[in-house]
Amino acid sequence: MADRSEVRSTESIDCAARVRRVGDRAIVRLPDEASAQLPARGQVAVTATIDGNPFDTVVEPDGMRGHWLALDEGLWRSLELNDGDEVMLRLEVAGTWPEPDLPEDFDAALADAPDLADVWQDITPMARWEWVRWVNATRNQQTRERRIEVSVAKLRSGKRRPCCFDLASCTDPELSKNGKLTTPV
Repeated sequence: MADRSEVRSTESIDCAARVRRVGDRAIVRLPDEASAQLPARGQVAVTATIDGNPFDTVVEPDGMRGHWLALDEGLWRSLELNDGDEVMLRLEVAGTWPEPDLPEDFDAALADAPDLADVWQDITPMARWEWVRWVNATRNQQTRERRIEVSVAKLRSGKRRPCCFDLASCTDPELSKNGKLTTPV
């Protein structure tokens, strides 16, 4: 059986979509028709191209059977985008997952557990994204600290992924409420 982190699609998904500012963040919510073409309702690694500018990223679920993706500030500025602008978007399911950005506190906890270095490198990039996503999926600092402790303990016990985590919900606490993306369509 193929590892889902190594799935490749030869089909591209082309659509027009609107960029939105949510606080300090810039996102693009995929049109329903585009999202329906992705191979999963949860996170999907893609090469995205916005107005001719390609980048590797992971599209996130919106909690309503759709997806969204984040734009970095450099791309936002270089394209001179404004909230609500329409962009041309192309998505191609990636052959491999990009490495997630580790939050400082989680990175520090992993650094303080050198016995986990080989375990962390042995799990797939997709699994690393799931661990990071689970840690980030709360606004409550105490819950976050506990999730980091539990992550270290679970990794030590041989767990390769966080347990019972709803992969189809939007779990970015800055952008979601009750697992659903709260930004305008």
